[in-house]
Amino acid sequence: QVHLVESGGGLVQPGGSLRLSCAASGSIFSLNTMNWYRQAPGKERELVAGITPTASTNYADSVKTRFTISRDNAKNTVYLQMNSLKPEDTAVYYCNANRKSGYYGPTYYSNLEVWGQGTLVTVSS
Repeated sequence: QVHLVESGGGLVQPGGSLRLSCAASGSIFSLNTMNWYRQAPGKERELVAGITPTASTNYADSVKTRFTISRDNAKNTVYLQMNSLKPEDTAVYYCNANRKSGYYGPTYYSNLEVWGQGTLVTVSS
C-alpha cells in the first residue's frame, strides 16, 4: 500500500515563501514521477510542477519563475519550494505519485497513481 503525506502548508503573507514536503512510503520511490497539484475553491485541480525519476522537471506557466520542485530519493521525499507567493496561489496542494507499468531493469511493476490528503496554503495579508 503506497502512502503519501504532505506537510508544510499554512498562512503566509504575499511575497512570502513556504516549502511543502511529501513523504512517500510503500513503493519504490525512485521509480515514480512525483507531482504537485493544487485546487483553489471553485476551480479544477491543476498541475503545478512535476519531477521524473531522472529529475527532469516541468512547471505550470503561472509558477515557473517562483516555484522549485525537487526530490530526495534517499528520504523518499519530494519538495515544493514556493517563493514570491501571491493571493492567487491560495489552494489545497496535493502530492501525486505516478508510475507507468513496465519493466524497470529486470523487474515488472504495475501502474501506480496515488494521491496525498492535501495541505492548505493560504496567501493573505
